[in-house]
Amino acid sequence: MLTLNQIYKTYNKGSINESILFSGFNLTVSEGQFISIVGSNGSGKSSLLNIICGSIDIDGGKILLRNKDITGKREHKRSQFIGRVFQDPAKGTCPNMSILENMSLADNKGKSYGLSAGINKKRTDYYKSLLEQLKLGLEDKINVMVGALSGGQRQALALLTSTMTPIDLLILDEHTAALDPKTSENIMELTDRIVKSKGITTLMVTHNLRFAVNYGNRILMMHNGEIVIDATDTEKQKIGINKLLEVFNEISIECGN
Repeated sequence: MLTLNQIYKTYNKGSINESILFSGFNLTVSEGQFISIVGSNGSGKSSLLNIICGSIDIDGGKILLRNKDITGKREHKRSQFIGRVFQDPAKGTCPNMSILENMSLADNKGKSYGLSAGINKKRTDYYKSLLEQLKLGLEDKINVMVGALSGGQRQALALLTSTMTPIDLLILDEHTAALDPKTSENIMELTDRIVKSKGITTLMVTHNLRFAVNYGNRILMMHNGEIVIDATDTEKQKIGINKLLEVFNEISIECGN
C-alpha cells in the first residue's frame, strides 16, 4: 500500500551542523494497518511523516503509494489523498470560519468552486449527522466560529474533516499531545472509531506509550533514523509499556545519558 524504498535524508548538508538522519531507510505499510510510531526526540518520527506528506524533500529513494511513485509530488498535491492532523489544534481548521464553512471546504477538497456558492446548504443536515457522531454537541454549534471552540473540539473537527472525503492514508502527528489527559483519551477513542469504521490506513506518532500499546495493530519504535522495534498483531499485543521503557532506557545508556 505504502512503500518507502532506500530513503536518504541529510539535514544542513555541507555545514558543520550536517546530520544524516536516514541512510537507506525502508518501510512497507499494508492496507488497513494502524501503526503507532514511538521514539525519542530526534529519532526520525516527525521527519518520516513529513517525508510521506511531502513537507520536506528527500536526498534519494522512492515513495510509492498504491504502486504509484509520489516522490516528486508536492505537498498540496499529496493532500488530495493523504489526510493529516497536526499536534497543534489550530493548524487543522480555519479559526475565522464557522464549523459549517470548514466542513464545506473539506467536503469540496480537490474540486473547483468557480463562481458557485462556497456552501451547499442542502448538505447541512448531512454535516450535522457527522458532527453528532463526535458526541460533543457541535451539531448545535454549526454556525459558530471554529476559533471559539476548545482545543479538543477543534482536534475532533480536524479529525472529522480530514476523513470526510476518500483518502488513501491518514497521518496523525502527535495529535493528542497538546490536550489535557481527559480530552486526549476522548480524541484517541474517536480516532480509533473513525479509523476502524472507515478502514483507513493510518500512521500515528505519539509520545504516549499507553496509546501506542493500546491502539492500532502495529507498533514501530525508531532510533537514529532506524526501526529498532517492529511488531504486528499478536506480537504487538505481547509488548507492554515496560518493554518499551526497557528499550528506551537501553538506548539512553548507549547514547551516554
